Amino acid sequence: MPEVLVVFDEPMSDSDGAMYYAQAAGRQREDGLWEGWLEFIGMSEAARSICSDRETTQPNRTDLEYWAQGLSRVYLQGALARAGSCSDPVTTQPTSRESSRNA
Repeated sequence: MPEVLVVFDEPMSDSDGAMYYAQAAGRQREDGLWEGWLEFIGMSEAARSICSDRETTQPNRTDLEYWAQGLSRVYLQGALARAGSCSDPVTTQPTSRESSRNA
């Protein structure tokens, strides 16, 4: 089952100015390897959630978490630029971080 590994606090914008929060997600595959991708959760009704394709494959969950924790803002911006629509993001509900900023 997919799970969120890291939630990035600093929002980022796409080329049209829509704002997103990024999160790294992953899951274990049937062959035992772990794959990871990025999800960009829109900060407004107009910004739909978008996902990258698989960004990495790792031998175990620990290595996948290590990959996710080391992602730079530049890497996230590039992934946002190449991301497509999410078929089923892990979560599209505002986290407590987003809810508190909108209060």
